[in-house]
Formats: sequence, C-alpha cells, structure tokens
Amino acid sequence: MKLVTGQEMKLLDRQAIESYGIPGIVLMENAGMRAVEAIADLFQGELAGKRIFIFAGKGNNGGDGFVIARHLVNAGADVKVFMTCRPEELQGDAQINYEILLQMQVKIHTIFTTKDLQRVDIALTYGDLVVDALFGTGFKGALSGVIADLVNLLNSSGKPILAVDIPSGLEADTGQVNGPCVRATCTVTFGFLKVGLCVEPGAQYTGQLWLGDISFPRKLYDEAAVNKFLINHEQAADWLPARDPGGHKGTFGHVLVVGGSEGMTGAVTLASQAALRAGAGVVTAAVPRSLNQIMEIKTTEVMTKPLPETDDHTISPEALPGLLSLAKKMDAVVIGPGISRNPNTFSLVKNFLSKLTKPVVVDADGLSALAEEPGFISALQAPVVLTPHPGEMARLLGVSVKEVQADRLNLARSCAEKWKAVVVLKGAKTVVAAPDGTIYLNVTGNSGMGTAGSGDVLAGMVGSLLAQGLTPLEASACAVYCHGLAGDRGAESIGKMALTAGDLLGYLPQVLKELEDFKEIKRPVTRRRLIRIF
Repeated sequence: MKLVTGQEMKLLDRQAIESYGIPGIVLMENAGMRAVEAIADLFQGELAGKRIFIFAGKGNNGGDGFVIARHLVNAGADVKVFMTCRPEELQGDAQINYEILLQMQVKIHTIFTTKDLQRVDIALTYGDLVVDALFGTGFKGALSGVIADLVNLLNSSGKPILAVDIPSGLEADTGQVNGPCVRATCTVTFGFLKVGLCVEPGAQYTGQLWLGDISFPRKLYDEAAVNKFLINHEQAADWLPARDPGGHKGTFGHVLVVGGSEGMTGAVTLASQAALRAGAGVVTAAVPRSLNQIMEIKTTEVMTKPLPETDDHTISPEALPGLLSLAKKMDAVVIGPGISRNPNTFSLVKNFLSKLTKPVVVDADGLSALAEEPGFISALQAPVVLTPHPGEMARLLGVSVKEVQADRLNLARSCAEKWKAVVVLKGAKTVVAAPDGTIYLNVTGNSGMGTAGSGDVLAGMVGSLLAQGLTPLEASACAVYCHGLAGDRGAESIGKMALTAGDLLGYLPQVLKELEDFKEIKRPVTRRRLIRIF
C-alpha cells in the first residue's frame, strides 16, 4: 500500500480536482461519510442518541468535521460542534458545509478563551465520543495557546477520540510530535496512507488506523509517483517464493551463516535455524573450530564448518581462503551473528566481504566491523543487506540514537543510496530502504520481540529468502513482515513478556502457512470503502 507525505497528498488532491474534474466538495463529502462509517463501527452500528462532540478548525479538516456533524445529526445522534476559528475565516468547501449546518439549525460553539475551555470541560463529562477535526496533514510545528490547552483537555477527558485524517499536532511527513497532540482511539485517513500515521512516535497517537476511499480514480492511485509503501499481507504473500513440486534441497538454496564466538553460539544457531524455517534447502554454519562440537550438539538439520580461530576463540583471518571457497558453493551468506568484536575477526569480516560476490546479509557485530570504515560498504561487489538496530546504525553514522530515531525513513533511505545497499533499520515499525529510494515500512511486530536473538532470527530469514531467489529488497521486506507477524502470533498465544527469539522460530511455520494459503486463493478485485490497516 502506498504511503505519502502531506505535500504529496496535497498534489494528489489537486490532481483529482483539476485533471479528473472531481469537485473538492465531493472529496470532502466522501471523507466525512467514511469517518461516519468508522464511528458507526465504534458503536456497533447504533448512532441514535449518542452524544458526539466535534472539534473543527478553519481548514478543510474542519470542513470534514462539518460533514460528519451533518450525517450524525441525520442518524439521530446528539451532536455538538465546537469551532476554533471565527466564521469569516472559513473558505471554500469548508464554508459551504458550515452554512449547511447553520441551515439545519445545528448549534456551533466557538473556543477562543480559557472560559470557553471550562464549558468544554463540563460538556465532555456527558459525551460518548470526541471527533478531532482541528488540523490536517499540512500541520507542522507545535500547537500553542488555547488550542494546545484544548488538546490536553481532550486527552485527559477519558473519552474515545476519532481523529479525522490525522491526529491534530502530528506531522504527516515524519510522525514527529513537537508539543501537545491528540491521542486518538481511532484515526480515519483518506485516499492514501500518510507516513506520519505509520511510523513512531506518530503511530502511538493514531490508535486504530482506517483508510477511507474518497472516490479517487483507480488510475490516479496506480499512477501516483510514490516510492514509499506499507507492507501488507497480500504483498508479503506475493513475494513468498513458489515451491517447485519437483524440487529438492538444492532447488531451494544453500545459505552460509558465518558467526559465533565463545558464549555466543546461540546467535549463529538461531540465524541458521531461521534460514531453514524460512524455506532454505540447506544451511551451513561456519564457526570457530573450538565451538564446532557445541554447534553439532545444538543443531540437527544445520551442517557445520569449523574454521581457524584466534586465541579468544573467534574466527581468525586465516579462515579467509576456506570461507571464500565455501561461499562459492552458496546462494547467499549471512555474516555477523555472535561473531564478536575481536580486531582480528573484524579484519576477516572486511576482507571476506571485499571479495564476496554472492548476496550477503550483514548483521550484529558484522556491522560493528563496518562501522570502522562505513565508506567501505559502497565499494562491495556483492548485493548487500544491512540489518542494524538503532544503536548499530548510530555507530555506523557516528551520531546519537536520538538522531537516528528522529526521521527513520529518510535516514534509512539516504544511507541505502550512499552505501548502495538495502538497509533494514530495525525497531518499532522497521524500515526497509533500497538504493533507488524505494522504502517499505512494516507494521507487524510488538514489544515482546525486544529480546536477545530476535535480530539473529531476522538475519537468517533474509538470507534464506535471498538464497531462494528473491531480490535483496523483496527478501528483506518479506522477511521483516513475516518476522513481525510471528512475533504477533506468539504474543497472542503466550503474551509479550514471555516471548523469546526461539518462540519466533516456533510461530514462523504458522505465519508462512497463512501466507501460502492466502497466495493460493483467487480473490476478485474489490474496492472497499473503509479498510482497517492496524
């Protein structure tokens, strides 16, 4: 599903109006109707008698609020409208819908002072729902004054809040919140998904997210020049590699996992087992010689390869010729899980990568080795996938974690372009960025996955899908979605607190089965007016 910024949405609205001749007031009417449908869903279809308070600003977002008010009144709801501007400030379609409400004799209150807020506070006591139609996708900066106080009042009211298009106070382009912001129970956005609703911290203010169809022509949607996407079930199923009925273990790819050090055999074990679970035909784990026997005991289906080691029982530079020879027989390589920060091992990692031509996933301390010389990445011959968490990305860039988290999408994209590699910036709402500027955002997963080994499982899954023939971008995005969904299935079953990386391996087959079944079902192409996103 396509993701847009506020400016991109503005241009698409204009294109719908100017190129296709759809009047803006029609778009506004459809937006209001989609919001009313979502409100009806919140109340199980019963709107009559519900006390609903609508807070409208002076722009088109406020106009949407006026449309919502009209339809709710017609449905028998007890509606009160509060406006944060003077009537003469309204323009265009918003003004028309305001005047319709006046003709319907709907009382519209204004909010300008602290005394007005006191009246709102009393009224909220008797409300069933608040509708936030104060600011739209063009908002930037921080709310202040009476409107900031109003938002704080709405948040503290304890009433459910439905945000129209985007919670007021949230920036559509980045998801950043620079002051008071509506904490919505539910947000109904229109036409296209907005970036800020789907990334952190914006997603925390969005609540349930619905996408409403406002009658944009299908051609407008299909031809929209957008390079940001939200991964959904259908897309992940499409990416999933087909299984040749006549295939064998050699058909489905051979993955080499390079890693392990004393006390860190678990990381390479998890990555290797994840590669198998994700469909690879054969997996070989290459580890320091003294750890090989441990790996033989910990794994059954995974083959092992003992390598020359340092005095600290990490992989030695002397392993380079053997590793390169081994890699020639492989379809994909994963390097880094549990590999350690030994300087000699770092040297091995860089020399190996500089000569490698097979697709490679660099994870964990493999990334730490690259952090010594980030410019080295763009010179690599092999197709590269980097899988840093925010701390590892901060080390690669020499910045703080806070700076990494401030604008994850644009940071991941710029790094992917600079390093000529696919960058998987892990964390809540993992970002997958390609060198050509394409971005995929993932919304599966949960806080229970913040546990040791979770990233090793993901690295193995990416390597497995690479070995099965997916491109680095497809393999990364598909693996991230499935990895997060396995975490969600685990959380549903055993809760978030108890979830471990090993549990992800246990729930991955269920997820892949879901996607396989989904892929096989032939579905008619339908266009739903209201779609639940998360």
